[in-house]
Parts: sequence; C-alpha cells; structure tokens
Amino acid sequence: MKQRVGLDSALTVLAPVVWGSTYLVTTQLLPPDRPLLAAAVRALPGGLILTLAGRQLPQGHWWWRILVLGALNIGVFFYLLFVAAYHLPGGVAALVGSVQPVFVLLLSALLLRTAIRGWQVWACVLGTAGVGMLVLGPEAGLDTIGVVAGLGGAVCMASGIVLTKHWGRPPGVGLLTFTGWQLAAGGLLIAPVTLLGEGLPDRVTWTNLAGFAYLSLVGALLAYAVWFRGIERLPALTVSLLGFASPLAATILGFLFLREGLTLIQGAGAVAVVTAVLLAQRSTAREARVAGGAAGPSPGSTGVPPDGPVAAGATAATAPPGSPPAAGATTATAPPDGPTAATPTQPLPPPEAGPAHPAAPPTEAGTRPAAQSPRQTTEREQS
Repeated sequence: MKQRVGLDSALTVLAPVVWGSTYLVTTQLLPPDRPLLAAAVRALPGGLILTLAGRQLPQGHWWWRILVLGALNIGVFFYLLFVAAYHLPGGVAALVGSVQPVFVLLLSALLLRTAIRGWQVWACVLGTAGVGMLVLGPEAGLDTIGVVAGLGGAVCMASGIVLTKHWGRPPGVGLLTFTGWQLAAGGLLIAPVTLLGEGLPDRVTWTNLAGFAYLSLVGALLAYAVWFRGIERLPALTVSLLGFASPLAATILGFLFLREGLTLIQGAGAVAVVTAVLLAQRSTAREARVAGGAAGPSPGSTGVPPDGPVAAGATAATAPPGSPPAAGATTATAPPDGPTAATPTQPLPPPEAGPAHPAAPPTEAGTRPAAQSPRQTTEREQS
C-alpha cells in the first residue's frame, strides 16, 4: 500500500514540476507581453486533440460539469493567475497562490466529509512558509487587485481539485478524453478574452512555435492528464500539497539556466517545501495502510471456509453452547485404539425391545448414536 501511494505521488508531482518550467519557457521562447495568448495556446490545442482522439462528447449533466471544471481548473484560473502576475511581483504572486491547500482542506471537509487532522494543518503552514522563503525578495510589494486575483486563483484551483474528486469521471470515459474536455472548455473561455485584450502577435518565429508546442503538449496535455490521475488516486489535500513543487522547480530551473542566485534562505525554503510534501505522502500512506488493516483478513485467509462443513474427526469445541453437533462430528477426541467415550449432555432414553438384529436408528438433533468400535466408525465415515 505504501509503495503504491509513493508511486502515485511521484507520478503526480511531475505535473507541478512541469508547470514550474512555464516561467522559463515563457520568458525565453514565447513572444513578449502575451500571457493570455500563452494560456489560450497552452489549453485549447491539446484539449481539441484529446477530444477528437477520444471521439466522445459529454452527455447529460456532464455538459455543465465539464464547463464548471474547465473554468475552475483552466480558464478562470489562468486568467486570474495572469492578472495577479501583472499586479504583483512574481514572488508575492506565488506566495499568495500557495495558500491553495488551505482552501482544499476546508472544501474537502465540506464536500468530501473528510476530517481535518493536525498533520494536514502543519503541512499547509510548513509548505506556505517554504514558498515564502523561496520566492520573496526585497522588492516584494502588495497590490489590492493583485492579491484579490491571486486569492481568487487559489480558490478556483482548490475548488477544481475538490469537485473533480467529488464528481469523479463519467462511466466509460477514459482519462485522456476527460482531460481533453476540460482543456478544451477552458481554452474556449480564454480565447475571446485573448483576442479582445491582447490580439495576435505581428510575427511568430520557429522558437515561438517550439515554446507553444511545449506548453500545449507537455505543459497541458501531459501534465493535466497526470494531475487528474493523481486526483483520482490520492486524497485531495495530498494532491494540492504536491503543488508546492511548482515554485521549487521554478527556483531550481532559474538557478541552473538563468544564473539566478540561490541564497541560504531559499535553500531553507526548499527544505521546508520538500518536508511538507514528504509529510503529506507518508501520512497518506500510513492512513491507507491503517484503513486496509481495519478491514480485517479475508474470509478465506485462514484456509478454512467460514460456512463449510466440518471435516470428519473435527472437534466441535468452537460451536456455540447448546447448539446440536453436526452429523459425523465428535465432541471429544477418541483414543486411536479404543471406542469413543463422551458424557452426553442429555440423558439417553432406555433401549427398547426389538428384533434380534435391529437397524441403526437415525441420528437426530440433540442425541448421539451408541459407541462403536473403530472399525465400525471408519466404515460409517467412508459411506
């Protein structure tokens, strides 16, 4: 159980790691000052590819559910994220967004009826503090619009995680198709805002196309498929805490490729983030193991069917008091060279006169046949 949780967590954390590379790709490969265009291209092409490949559309109430999930996980979330990025320094925006696990914790208690545990609160506090140490700098400043947008984005993604966990996936719909529906819905919400607010760039280079392809195929199609798989298999809060890996990955990539400095405080923040993620993973594995053990062993684990017949020669020591013995069962173990001797629980009636060679009377509930020799007992059991 612990190994399975560890593998699911290791695969799910790849999504935030990929998202942490978005800043590097955006600044180095994409046209400048086109954040909404980057968001639309990131979501819409991959969503249309997966939807067309699945050859399946939502049915019934899943139409409005997909619109809600697409808006929360993709469309509205991306828009608020970029508004926060415009009005706040990058570090402050990341710090505001890092409160998302707190909203997941509260929404899970309301919708999923999960209890709030002490380790969950500590993991949220530790992870948020770690993100603060990672990204905050002396130039950090606050802006009302930016803070509200950042908190709104955190609420959007937290709601998307919990509702995805709560509603599950439509029966008969594959994970990739389900991911494609949400990406397409979110991309269609962003596209009009992009055309009205930013417009299209005058020219697009091959470098720009490579950046767009990475964001669409890796940053959205692959990453969100892994993310939604993790939501299905792991607790909602555990998935949300794995999102702390995104600012950690962005900091490490900036240090490796952009020659950005890495201070001792940032190193301590990285340790705090990793500790929060490991705390969530280990606690999830422990709770899953305890839940599996509480179910008890399977009925056939002892090798004896619970309702099967008692084998010949077996004792009736485990039978409830006062219950009649099963046919062929004995109440005491007979010596190997002598007749079975046992004190009956009820007095036997006196023998009645009969023929010289009477037939053996049938055994009734509450009575016991007369003692027999080992040879007679063996012949009767074989018959």
